[in-house]
Amino acid sequence: MDFRHEWKIEINMADLLALRSRLRILMEPDEHAARGRYQIRSLYFDTPTDRALREKIDGVNRREKFRLRYYNGDTGYLSLEKKSKVNGLCNKQALQITAEQARELAAGIIPELPQNPPPLLQELCYKMKTEGLRPKTVVDYIREPFVYGPGNVRITFDYGLRTGLQCTDFLNAGLVTVPAGDAPVLMEVKWDAFLPDVIRDAIQITGRRASAFSKYAQCRIYG
Repeated sequence: MDFRHEWKIEINMADLLALRSRLRILMEPDEHAARGRYQIRSLYFDTPTDRALREKIDGVNRREKFRLRYYNGDTGYLSLEKKSKVNGLCNKQALQITAEQARELAAGIIPELPQNPPPLLQELCYKMKTEGLRPKTVVDYIREPFVYGPGNVRITFDYGLRTGLQCTDFLNAGLVTVPAGDAPVLMEVKWDAFLPDVIRDAIQITGRRASAFSKYAQCRIYG
């Protein structure tokens, strides 16, 4: 399992404008971003006691969370993802799943597994059975991504965070979401073995430091 470094930095819209201008000179836009950005919809899972939420808030050193995700309203490609964090390093595993599997999972139903099921889907189903993992809330936001080859650097700006409250109707394009409180713009910086100095210098903003902001936790403020 490969782990990457990750910083999360809370910024404002003025910071975003300045950083965007700098990074457009140094970095490339993500090839999947239409006009430089895309819309993300996720559905997060948690236990009946909200273990993932509590571990995030408490800063537990070793934690994980499962989610379903699609981009730009396109339900033709649906992914199951598991994000793990150990000693401040992050790993993400992803698997394309079928629309039927996504519908069942979003309804809290454990789908029938095929013969020789993918390990990630098998793990989620096992934890739904043994730990009571169930979908908790839909999370929507806009992302602007930039990439840089040396160090395999990826920088994203996430904003417009909205929550489905306690609704898990993940595939419903008409789902009503509401702003998730006074959420900041979030800059995420990810890299492998090293972060090039030219990028490190470009993202410096006076008074801004790495934080532990969680979009999932922010979207749970209403329950």
